[in-house]
Amino acid sequence: MKKQFPLIVEAVMIDLDGTLLDTIPDLAAATNLMLEALGEDVLPLATVRNFVGKGIPRLVERALARDIDGKASTEAMARAMPVFERFYTEVNGRHTTMYPGVREGLEQMRDAGFRLACVTNKAGAFTLPLLERMGLAQFFEQTVSGDTLARKKPDPMQLLHVCEQFGIAPARMLMVGDSGNDALAARAAGCPVFCVPYGYNEGHDVQSLDVDAIVGALTDCIPLIRKP
Repeated sequence: MKKQFPLIVEAVMIDLDGTLLDTIPDLAAATNLMLEALGEDVLPLATVRNFVGKGIPRLVERALARDIDGKASTEAMARAMPVFERFYTEVNGRHTTMYPGVREGLEQMRDAGFRLACVTNKAGAFTLPLLERMGLAQFFEQTVSGDTLARKKPDPMQLLHVCEQFGIAPARMLMVGDSGNDALAARAAGCPVFCVPYGYNEGHDVQSLDVDAIVGALTDCIPLIRKP
């Protein structure tokens, strides 16, 4: 059934990579430093962009296999993960940029009384330092990272956790993301979901996703939602 706008919501959950921040330059730098350290050829930026979306372990596995559907052995992953994490800790936030309208959109949502949470598949060790470095941590009452809980997007666990922490029904909790992970998690949780078109989505067009709206920037969310 087609939803009527503006949607009545009390809070907004927002994805990090590809929605708030363009983190690909840092992820690509760490990926290629890892590959070089392991004696492998580096990957083009565009390839790394398509590999992002299922968390850092999956990015590392795809990079080792040089294929978005590729697999790597347990031994190869055990060797590569600490190398990636060391390099990513060094470069995290160094080349990351904020998408247009992000700070303004967060300010507008906060000023309108919407409670905010950041829900990401990025590991917590990298999430909070990045939000702090980019000056965005102040906006979020809750931050749920990829290793906060037993499961992450596209599983609905993270989203339902925020709903529980906020004491808000999923139907009144908007998810804003850039990928199928966000759309699938929101639908499974029973949350409305908007998608931005400028993110990663593993190389696929966001027009194909089951979402309630595609918004060009976070500021475009404001006319589409209101408090009860």
